[in-house]
Amino acid sequence: MSLAIKSMTKKKKSSLLLIFAAAVLVVGGGVTAYWLLVRRQIFQPNIQVSTQLVPQNAFFTASISTDSKQWQQLLNYGTTESRQILEKQLAQLQENLLTANGYNYQEDIKPWLGEDVTLAYFSPRDLSPAVLSNDQSVFPSLIVLPIDKLTQAMELFKKAKSQSGKQWVERTYRGIQVYETNKSNSQKYSVAVLGRFLVVSENPKIIDQVIDTYKGAISVASKAGYQDAIAQIKTDQSFAQLYINLPTFLAAVATDSQEQPEKTATKPLKQDIVTTVTLAPKGISFEGISWVKPRSTVKASNETSGSFLPRRMPASTLGIISGGNIRQFWQYYTEQGALNSLIPISPDNFQAGLKTTLGLDWEKDLLSWMEGEFALALIPMSPEQLALQDNPYSAPLGAGLALMVKVSDRSGAQATLQQLDDLITNSYQLPVVETQVNGQPMVSWTATLGGVNATHGWLQGNVVFFTLGAPIASEVVPQPQKTLIQAPLFQKTVPTKPNPNTGQFFLDVERTLNSSNLNLAQLPTQQETLAKAINTIGLTVAKIDPNRTRFQLFVQLKKQSQPSKAAETKKGDNQQKP
Repeated sequence: MSLAIKSMTKKKKSSLLLIFAAAVLVVGGGVTAYWLLVRRQIFQPNIQVSTQLVPQNAFFTASISTDSKQWQQLLNYGTTESRQILEKQLAQLQENLLTANGYNYQEDIKPWLGEDVTLAYFSPRDLSPAVLSNDQSVFPSLIVLPIDKLTQAMELFKKAKSQSGKQWVERTYRGIQVYETNKSNSQKYSVAVLGRFLVVSENPKIIDQVIDTYKGAISVASKAGYQDAIAQIKTDQSFAQLYINLPTFLAAVATDSQEQPEKTATKPLKQDIVTTVTLAPKGISFEGISWVKPRSTVKASNETSGSFLPRRMPASTLGIISGGNIRQFWQYYTEQGALNSLIPISPDNFQAGLKTTLGLDWEKDLLSWMEGEFALALIPMSPEQLALQDNPYSAPLGAGLALMVKVSDRSGAQATLQQLDDLITNSYQLPVVETQVNGQPMVSWTATLGGVNATHGWLQGNVVFFTLGAPIASEVVPQPQKTLIQAPLFQKTVPTKPNPNTGQFFLDVERTLNSSNLNLAQLPTQQETLAKAINTIGLTVAKIDPNRTRFQLFVQLKKQSQPSKAAETKKGDNQQKP
């Protein structure tokens, strides 16, 4: 389902959907202590938002709706194969966490549970060795469960008393009773009641931090910028609300992918993100705000893109990223620290490779005159070219990259292009040819091995263009009759707001995965199955001020016409209720 999230341990690589599912299923393991806790009568009405209980060092939180109708809608997204993966994992979770403990969600949990459940994750350094070594865990570091109906919740203690084999240990931390269980062949839990919230964790240290937060320590909700961001994007119809502390989140993901820590901490990005998640008829919509600390060197671009260059890309474009200022985009990209370790080509490797192969300094020789709008697109060859029997490029390459940049120094750009052509001729002995494509003059060269073609030239308005890969220059020169922004799929996927914007992103996932001649790396089986559940992805971003950026993201998903098995089961359970 592709909002996949990696957690701290290797066994916690479930999709975000699975993490959402754990929110309601985990209650079966920890709520059995509830009858002991409600007798403490320490509910405080002033705690209304569960994120106020989450310590500030959490790198990811998700407050997720418990509305069964929205869950049924969620379970109807995807392909048959992706739903089978999800439903199998949900069934295993339900068996391990509810059925094995003698509980039924509809009968024992749902009647008293509030409108949303909050999950929180912490970095490995915040977790105890026992939790880190628990490879079977699929739990978040912390779960906050709102108690909506106290009377019905108290009915659980009757069931808890009648069950044997549960060993509870009571301790006190700062005047709050904490109950911990150590059931054989099961996970360990620490449980406490704070106001009208039941908090559950596998880690006693995390529970203590939550109590500290309850007593006045800084929470996620009280961090600078959080409340203001939430106020701007909050909606009553959202399925979930997410918070991400980007540097810690990326460091945790990099650790999970076995990256070296020193590679991810050279330039830490001090950035936070909040977003609402809304289930739309054809996919999942995200509306969010990201902000950096005022002293951060990373500043969002203040130049709107105007969508000029995407208008020059053909309707067949598989993917595109565009923005108002390529230099500021590059600065942002290079300063993201941990994120760079997760990208196939890091900024340092890209610059080193460019210097080694072409003798060009990316920042001095290229970025120095690239200060305007840019667009980078993946464009497939036309069916006519692919159909040519004597086309030497169709077999190894089915698409090419096209980069368009509005330049600020045309003479500087001309000098760099001449330097590039001279190097191709002198160092690689490849013919550099001045040619025309559809009446447009340009320079072209082709590698005899591999069929890699490259072109560069000028478009109206001081726009320089490059193509690399398959011979796709004819797709962008002259301006296509059917452009990308006119394509129905692009219009239905890429959000129209914020407007004006500073950048957009679009990817036709289905066509890209199904293109047999793109020579893409093979994804692992489960990741490929989940990716095939996606049709397209669209993103639009805009600057609010020097430190804040607003964005809308839409993931268009395949959708089944009939309810999934899990949805039917849940519907059946509801119908059995009096």
